[in-house]
Amino acid sequence: MVPAATPSALPTSLVGSYAQPDWLIDRERLRHRFPPRVRARELWRIDPQYLEEAQDDATRVAIGDQERAGLDIITDGEQRRESYSNRFATALSGVDVSNPGTALDRSGHPKPVPRVVGPVERRHPVQVRDVEFLRSHTSKPIKMTVPGPFTMSQQAQDDFYESEAELALAYAGAVRDEIADLFAAGADIVQIDEPYMQARPQKAREFGLAALRRALERIEGTTAVHICFGYAAIIHDRPEAYSFLPELAAAPCDHISIETAQSNLDAAILETLPEKGIILGVIDLDSHEVESTETVAARIRKALPYKRLDQLTAAPDCGMKYLPRAVAYGKLEAMVAGAATVRAERGM
Repeated sequence: MVPAATPSALPTSLVGSYAQPDWLIDRERLRHRFPPRVRARELWRIDPQYLEEAQDDATRVAIGDQERAGLDIITDGEQRRESYSNRFATALSGVDVSNPGTALDRSGHPKPVPRVVGPVERRHPVQVRDVEFLRSHTSKPIKMTVPGPFTMSQQAQDDFYESEAELALAYAGAVRDEIADLFAAGADIVQIDEPYMQARPQKAREFGLAALRRALERIEGTTAVHICFGYAAIIHDRPEAYSFLPELAAAPCDHISIETAQSNLDAAILETLPEKGIILGVIDLDSHEVESTETVAARIRKALPYKRLDQLTAAPDCGMKYLPRAVAYGKLEAMVAGAATVRAERGM
């Protein structure tokens, strides 16, 4: 394929997930539960022998929606995942998938989680085929997401390591191996999802950053870290400021992905990340109302006193997994139009 042109400033992208088709996954069952940490195969509507083919078809639809809406950077919409983290976390050695453990989720409720019973290592590439499939179906730059080592350490019951810090570093090694293979398979950007750094900031300071550095050690390629307040469909009480964000200035990544729309975040916080590109969340996922072009443009403008336009990527606040499909697509179009408006204002 001939590579598609990408704007030099303010490209548009999903954070990661896009709404999955109702024929693929039981969205009603999904909507009434927290994101699963162990496998939740009961969510899939397709017979296991046909599931991979169905997920491929859903991925084609997600790619097509992104391209039709005009996005500049394309993801696979995480169509093959029950949640952003469980597919990778349960594919690792050292995890007893048949006998889950228990841990508190970010709302303080106990949930089934992977139980660590031995050394956590990557058995094999988990998402390389996902990248290869995505690369073969679009000429635009592509991004793949992986769950972060700190977040996975908080979503597990540790029956093997002596400390959470050791567990996080073990996860980091598996993530690093995966990232290297994702770049080799054709990814242009790899994003590490670390929402629990916001949920548990003290532990993130104690050992989360060290794990993140380990995960990015000797990695060559454009990398991002996503930190958020949780899915808006599930976590409705949104703080107006991050409890952990300036600390990511020390992380060896190129971009930080943040929310600003749902929380009405004071964009002055971006001054604490002077060397980082910002994936700027400008789409509110707590509302099914599709934003106007001007609403999106206004949210982008809030960042401009603190970041140049060529340091920004416009995106939703978080993954769009829980939105109705028509709403998700409408919000993509609004985001693209809002970014185009701001670029035109700046003569770009």
